[in-house]
Amino acid sequence: MWHTSRSFFRTMRRGSMSRQILVTSALPYANGPIHLGHLVEYIQTDIWVRFQRLRGNRCIYVCADDAHGTPIMLKARELGITPEELIERIGREHQQDFADFLIEFDNYYSTHSEENRYYAELIYQRLRDAGHITSRTIKQAYDPVENMFLPDRYIKGDCPRCGAAEQYGDSCEVCGATYTPAELRNAVSVVSGATPVDKESEHYFFRLQDFGDMLRTWAGDGHVQGEVANKLNEWFEDGLREWDISRDSPYFGFRIPGTEDKYFYVWLDAPIGYMASFSNWCEQHGEDFDAWWRPDTDTELYHFIGKDIVYFHALFWPAMLEGAGFRKPTRICAHGFLTVNGQKMSKSRGTFIMGRTYLNHLNPEYLRYYLAAKMGSSVHDLDLSLDDFIQRVNSDLVGKLVNIASRSASFINKRFDGRLADHLEAPELYRTVTARGEQIARHYEDREFSRAIREIMALADEANQYFDERKPWVLAKDAETLERVQLICTQTLNVFRVLMTYLKPVVPRIAARAEAFLQIPEQTWSDATEPLLDHTIGRFEPLATRVARESVDAMLEESRETLAPKAETTPTGPLADNPIAEQIEIGDFGKVDLRIARISKAAQVDGADKLLQLTLDLGGETRTVFAGIRAAYEPADLEGKLTVMVANLKPRKMRFGVSEGMVLAAGPGGKDLFILEPDNGAEPGMKVK
Repeated sequence: MWHTSRSFFRTMRRGSMSRQILVTSALPYANGPIHLGHLVEYIQTDIWVRFQRLRGNRCIYVCADDAHGTPIMLKARELGITPEELIERIGREHQQDFADFLIEFDNYYSTHSEENRYYAELIYQRLRDAGHITSRTIKQAYDPVENMFLPDRYIKGDCPRCGAAEQYGDSCEVCGATYTPAELRNAVSVVSGATPVDKESEHYFFRLQDFGDMLRTWAGDGHVQGEVANKLNEWFEDGLREWDISRDSPYFGFRIPGTEDKYFYVWLDAPIGYMASFSNWCEQHGEDFDAWWRPDTDTELYHFIGKDIVYFHALFWPAMLEGAGFRKPTRICAHGFLTVNGQKMSKSRGTFIMGRTYLNHLNPEYLRYYLAAKMGSSVHDLDLSLDDFIQRVNSDLVGKLVNIASRSASFINKRFDGRLADHLEAPELYRTVTARGEQIARHYEDREFSRAIREIMALADEANQYFDERKPWVLAKDAETLERVQLICTQTLNVFRVLMTYLKPVVPRIAARAEAFLQIPEQTWSDATEPLLDHTIGRFEPLATRVARESVDAMLEESRETLAPKAETTPTGPLADNPIAEQIEIGDFGKVDLRIARISKAAQVDGADKLLQLTLDLGGETRTVFAGIRAAYEPADLEGKLTVMVANLKPRKMRFGVSEGMVLAAGPGGKDLFILEPDNGAEPGMKVK
């Protein structure tokens, strides 16, 4: 399922290259589909990589699926498949989505690979041998219902710094604070809803504080953006702390060497996945891995990431590399989040849009263009305004740029058999366009894509203005001025060719179709310096069409439909009066935790006709449950009996008190309602399979 592209070989054919650049994007997690928020990063990275190749640099782009961790394990269990089957399937889906958005990796791999195991163990052993790894027994959050230690992201509660509710156990999305799950207030298990208990376990730690001075110097040398450097300084001032790099069984990942039931935390081997994917590429192409990763290398390493994972990439990652004897990143390029119509992506509004949903209705290059037109080098959030999206694509890409070729080609094809003139009427206009190339290149290099787009579209305006002022449609009516028509259209088609080359990193498919129409080879940045003269072009075919509002609305509607409940069929026969509820997946049923409980006390509830208050013994834990079985049982008849209860039902506040579960019963109701008594030999607290 993993692949290597041919872009490297195309780059090699262009001749000598002054820079050797390795580029990565953050690894998408292998438990769900790609959405538009993800695509901001991969589109940004792909544009920058394509620009480097267009300039003649040797630029290798690798990525991989992040395939380890408890969420993968639990998702696979929910689906009734192995984690390996899950990551294989999700990996194929990710690669197809990326390919359809024209994101071209040199190698796309998986962190669940032997290369990743090798480098994870190597880095760990080097850090351990150098004294940067310690171990000690800690108290850790444990789910008493699921019988498992809880990962940080599977605990929620109130932030210990700012008090924000519904925050994960490792960091606060409101104030940006990082902490341990033990510091979280009012914590609950995301898996079962139970209150976590403390349980002791031996864990392994990476001594991040050993690298404080190095990290301060590295961050201050321009390896991160200014906003990121400021955030790092806050963390430096707070003091760097040891990082827990181990997790307990059960866990899907790599076992730590020398242990029986300890595994590398997913965030340790995830960034190492960059090395693993590149190592796999090197193996396929006979490349020297160490030449790119040794500390004294003159190659460059760029990581494109979201601002939410700066802590891992700008602190832990360079420290791990330094301690293990590898080179550190040349630059960490962080970006902000995507909002849609000025708000967070929303499932209810249909603006939580999956990549595949977008592709079902719209051209991928239109999203690439729109995002590029708004992208800068900062970590500020980026908004996808759908009205602006329609207007900008239709006005800029279609109305300005493609329109130059459409208008000019019609005259060249019809009047001059597709032949361009042998000279330019206004060489100063061509010189203006080509002279701006280096400024546009600087914008691309600095990831100021919006500035590059503004420059390109300003030049497109000049070309259209030149065409309109000379009115070739009027000149074409007079034989004496017909020759000027060829000169005018040759001029504008040459400007179009240069601008299309400048825009090629953003809209590569449109650029390729433009090259085919102009009947020229694949263009590089330097090709723009010489005009195309006395040359025959092909018949013009539309390179881009206008975005229809109906297509955008259909995309939003499909996004909403993925959340709407499926229509129920009307039952007939004996089910007509009591229809079966909406169908659920087997994984939904698997979430129900059924436990044996002994009814230690039963009492009537004052003011309630149907309820009994049951005190249930689960073998060391007592629960209160209100059950609607008063018509069928006398309280004294229930005391001492065993029953089955739903133990992981969220507590529900009622008028008479809080009900902490549900007792299972069956029957038509009223007096004919029967407690589901378990078989002999059952004990309170036992799980019902």
